Amino acid sequence: MSLNGRYTLGVLLTFVLLGGVMLYVFPAVQFISGGKAGSAAAFAYSRIVLWLVLLITFMYSLLIEKQSLLLLKDKNYPFGFYLKKIFSLYLICAVGGSFLNFLIRFFTHESMSSKIVQLSYIFKNNYSLIIFTCLTAGIVEELLMRGYIQTRIEKIYKNQYAGVFVSAVLFGILHSAYGTIGQVAVPCFIGIVFAMFYKIYSNIKILIICHFMYDFISLMIMNLVDFKHLSVF
Repeated sequence: MSLNGRYTLGVLLTFVLLGGVMLYVFPAVQFISGGKAGSAAAFAYSRIVLWLVLLITFMYSLLIEKQSLLLLKDKNYPFGFYLKKIFSLYLICAVGGSFLNFLIRFFTHESMSSKIVQLSYIFKNNYSLIIFTCLTAGIVEELLMRGYIQTRIEKIYKNQYAGVFVSAVLFGILHSAYGTIGQVAVPCFIGIVFAMFYKIYSNIKILIICHFMYDFISLMIMNLVDFKHLSVF
């Protein structure tokens, strides 16, 4: 099999595994345990499985592709650059995502995702689960979506923007488990912003930190604000 063929297989394998975990592992754990695991425990188990997907992809890149997981070597920047880019990226994603979500809700009258409603109760005052969930999303999703999939797609199609577009669309599709247009469109928008940043600056650490911060602030809002006001965010 050619290297591009191995890249294609790796991208498909990674996406299918990620999609399977995000769509099915959480309800599967609850079903198998008969509810005994508890919603918070079941969700934590599903995040642990995401780390297993990262390990599988890492081993695939090492043993099958005979390449590093990250094809782009991380560039080092001054500390001030990290602060400026993390803050600006967060602002772009938070403001742009909120505006996009507002437009979708205005034109479609879409109600809040029932999955988000369920998660709001799971995360209530469970700060260890919030931190673990945000760390998992930041590290696993960035290493796989931007670090692995984006760079492989670019190599497969020999197009510098194919990786940006395809990885962003796949990132949005992965969030379709939440069941609303907004929960697909906003991650797709964030995926484009993150992918363009990675394309320009080749630094996955900034994306991991920003992703963690975005999710952490979002979950803390869910945790601290009365549920009836959550739709504002």
